[in-house]
Amino acid sequence: MATTKKPATKRGGSKTKKSAAKSTETTKAKRKKTGEVKTEGLKQTAETRKTKATKRAERPDALTTEAPAPVTDEIFAPDLDDEEYSSSEYEEMLGMYDETIGDIREGEVVKGKVMGVGRDEVIVDVGFKSEGVIPISEFSEPLNISVGDDVEVFLDAMEDQNGQLILSKQKADFMRVWDRIREAYEQGATVDGRLMRRIKGGLVVDLFGVEAFLPGSQVALRQVPDFESLIGEVYPMKIIKLNKSRRNIVVSRRAVLEEERESMRADLLQEIAVDQVRTGIVKNITDFGVFIDLGGVDGLLHITDMSWGRIRHPSEMVNVGDEIDVKVLDYDPKSTRISLGLKQLTPYPWEDVEQKYPVGSTVSGRVVSITDYGAFVELEKGVEGLVHISEMSWTQHIKHPSKLMQVGDTIEAMVLNVDAEHQKISLGIKQLEPDPWSTVEQRYPVGTRHEGKVRNLTAFGAFVELEEGIDGLVHISDMSWTRRVQHPSEIMKKGDVIPVIVMHVDAENRKISLGHKQVFDDPWPNYHEQFRVGNEKEGPIVRMLDRGVVVELDGEVEGFVPVNQLGKPDLEKPEDAFKTGETLKMRVIEFDPSNRRIVLSVDAFYRDKDKAELDEFIAQHETTTTQMGEALADAAEAKAEEREEAKAEEKEKAKAEAKEEAKAEEEPKAEALPTESTESAPSTPSTPSTEPPSPSEEAPATPEEEKPDEEDDTKSAS
Repeated sequence: MATTKKPATKRGGSKTKKSAAKSTETTKAKRKKTGEVKTEGLKQTAETRKTKATKRAERPDALTTEAPAPVTDEIFAPDLDDEEYSSSEYEEMLGMYDETIGDIREGEVVKGKVMGVGRDEVIVDVGFKSEGVIPISEFSEPLNISVGDDVEVFLDAMEDQNGQLILSKQKADFMRVWDRIREAYEQGATVDGRLMRRIKGGLVVDLFGVEAFLPGSQVALRQVPDFESLIGEVYPMKIIKLNKSRRNIVVSRRAVLEEERESMRADLLQEIAVDQVRTGIVKNITDFGVFIDLGGVDGLLHITDMSWGRIRHPSEMVNVGDEIDVKVLDYDPKSTRISLGLKQLTPYPWEDVEQKYPVGSTVSGRVVSITDYGAFVELEKGVEGLVHISEMSWTQHIKHPSKLMQVGDTIEAMVLNVDAEHQKISLGIKQLEPDPWSTVEQRYPVGTRHEGKVRNLTAFGAFVELEEGIDGLVHISDMSWTRRVQHPSEIMKKGDVIPVIVMHVDAENRKISLGHKQVFDDPWPNYHEQFRVGNEKEGPIVRMLDRGVVVELDGEVEGFVPVNQLGKPDLEKPEDAFKTGETLKMRVIEFDPSNRRIVLSVDAFYRDKDKAELDEFIAQHETTTTQMGEALADAAEAKAEEREEAKAEEKEKAKAEAKEEAKAEEEPKAEALPTESTESAPSTPSTPSTEPPSPSEEAPATPEEEKPDEEDDTKSAS
């Protein structure tokens, strides 16, 4: 009897594990009632026959043209409870139905045939009343599946809620190779696995046709940056975890690599020796060096042993994964510590350096480092020279080498000194040009007049640039004939172009003295009549000094007024009575052209004037000391008043305390009297006591006692 096949469109729906489990329980319950199961089979057989008969009658090539007899359920699906069928006929019919179903049981691997291949599923017939549907993802090579292929599948359950078989290709593959996998796991044997695809946390491996899990930490000895590059590769692995019930297989490639490394490590430690040249792979890069894998053992290649020249970081020379040759510099068998060298494989560059770079020769190199004191120039790999900041320019005042050059620039320099023993070479840049100071005396003779730009101001003078790199100093005393300059900014400012006279040239020490006032004629010989003694002058105060004030007179000439000539006999400091900018009326009392000195006096000016003018002048210039004295006197007087008030309060307080003590002494006497007398004593209102105060009461202070306080007040007022 042919197996009933339902259209593929009606298959399909719920194939989840939850539905399969529910279907399995339902099927087991039905199997307990054999009669009901077989009855259902007969009904389905009747339905099949009915469908075939209907289709046969509808074919155009039917033998008869008469209308086909109607097909009814009574013909093809007789009622099993009808008495027309005997028990023997019923048993015979059930036997015929059992012959059409193969002998299959749940939980076994069975053979089946591919009946159809869809986009997401494969239909497999295992000889049961219905086919099973397997997700196409369970097949390792879905493209190679075709209709008619024989496959082995695992029967999970007879029926699901749709009446379909629950089959699994992966479980069948797992059961088929389980014994082989378990044996490899128990023996610790190495198996080959092909990396299939990447998943979260690792990779899926094809192991004997089943899927195993390779964690990312077990792929290699070091972290692999790109797992995708390993897809499709076959590697030896070890099974490190196994669970049959969950079909969980975990493998490790790292375990195989660690065993290989230990074997190589043992062989390497037996044959390694100092001065050997070995090949290794760059394993890790740090700031201080590189770790090299020599084949099971790591060695350190320090940054100082990588190059004879200067490098800032090891990554400038090597990258992780590079294969390089290194020399064994040191080996400690106890700690298995290995020191490696790379520069030792090349010749020492400082040999015969005096012949390669003789003193006085011009060389070319690349700037590799800049410091505050100079720049290091690489002449060749491992050989560097220093250009000191003082050897960079004849004339410029360079504050930092970066003003002239940058790292990476190629420059020319002259060799000044070579010290091969200490690996030092001194270089100079300014020596490539002639020294301008060697001819400065011819270009700037003493007494010649020039113009220069004020480049810098200091407290003692101004530096004036005569030409690029050639500066001269104008001292503060050589800036003005008539003024006593306190700072150069009073006469000039930075950037001004001023005329100067060359006063002295010192080419050896690279110094030129200049003068600014010497450009003009000395006016003092013409001041005899203008500032004759006795002449009256008027001018503002321009500067305060402890010993007097400086005033400005006609023609920007400065004069000096001593503090004892300011018209204030009690004046100690000029700023106590005068202010800068205030105009004074004075008389010349001294004129000294040789020392360029003019002394004036306010006292001499008011000496032959009316007394009213002098009083008005004094009133306008009250000293700060007098005002402070008046303020102190007022403060002392206020303090004395406060003390008087405090004394009065203390006296009142003392009197009150004395009265309280007197009452306290009278109370015991009252208690000693008989009770009757106490009760008979009439109550009288309290009146002020006219008796003299008790000894404990404080008497008023006498004038003699208050005298010391008055003296204190006098002292505080003074």
